[in-house]
Amino acid sequence: MKQAVLWEKLDTQKVQCKLCRWACVIAPDQTGRCKVRKNINGVLYSLNYDKVCSVSEDDPVEKKPLFHFLPGSRTFSVSAPGCNFQCVFCQNWQISQSPYKNQIDGHAYTPQRLVDAAVESGCQSIAYTYTEPTIFMELCAETATLAKQRGLYNIFVSNGFMSIDAVEFVRPWLDAINVDLKAFTEDFYRNLCKARLEPVLETIRYIAQHTDIWMELTTLLIPGKNDSPEELKLLVQFIAAECGLDTPWHISRFYPQYQLTEGLATSSQALEQAYDIGRQAGLRYVYVGNLPGNRAESTFCYACGKLLIERNGYHIMANNIRDGMCPYCGTNIVGLWP
Repeated sequence: MKQAVLWEKLDTQKVQCKLCRWACVIAPDQTGRCKVRKNINGVLYSLNYDKVCSVSEDDPVEKKPLFHFLPGSRTFSVSAPGCNFQCVFCQNWQISQSPYKNQIDGHAYTPQRLVDAAVESGCQSIAYTYTEPTIFMELCAETATLAKQRGLYNIFVSNGFMSIDAVEFVRPWLDAINVDLKAFTEDFYRNLCKARLEPVLETIRYIAQHTDIWMELTTLLIPGKNDSPEELKLLVQFIAAECGLDTPWHISRFYPQYQLTEGLATSSQALEQAYDIGRQAGLRYVYVGNLPGNRAESTFCYACGKLLIERNGYHIMANNIRDGMCPYCGTNIVGLWP
């Protein structure tokens, strides 16, 4: 066990966790909502600090997905069990949901070992991903601090339910984040994620307006659940108004899985409709994922329309961006480029 970060003592040996928006008040010998932070004798501990459950030494950064952050580079991906959501459509439910069944399994990797492995594998960054990095923050923080010292970048793939305290905590070492903006209704978040929408919007807004962390957003389009034109128009209006027109928005295709196995995968027509809604709202970079071979995987200059980065799945076929600009018209293209 590892003593947790971001918590405070209360009366009668209770503690309050300040890591995510649940702000759990935890009695002695109890865990918070995520099941991986426990009050032991009035001190909050992380139960998953040394329980690394997934490591990938060769992930394309596009897989996160991040399209405007070191495209074509490789990222060292790591995760520990647990999540503060309970999404019925989770693609990594075997590891994200296991603590709810009293299973916190993994292997003891020290932060130094993770960083050494990332450097040896030739990765340019470490991604804290597959589960929710917020709830294995202790491992993230120690690993990321060492990673910065070795010249590596740090990436979160998150549900965005972290507290503002947590955002400030990660600012010194977090370089990029992809936040899942899963839908734009409270009903969706309450019924399908066992969570709430508004805190996610507050986190996204804060990151966009008060930090220099590079942010991209992803929405998994689920037929009949979050794909109505009316809802998508409100969602992209939020992105445009609160994050800016340069914020990349990824629309991902849904495949039935975990507890949401009824129904069909997202149609190409629904993805194209969402793409058009994003572009009509003025978003300059809208991408369609999980549908290989479509042109909406690639980056185009919003000013002159020329192809800048050609993608096929997670592979970069061509990158024409020069010094962060379109070589054809000189328009600045936001992001971090090789």
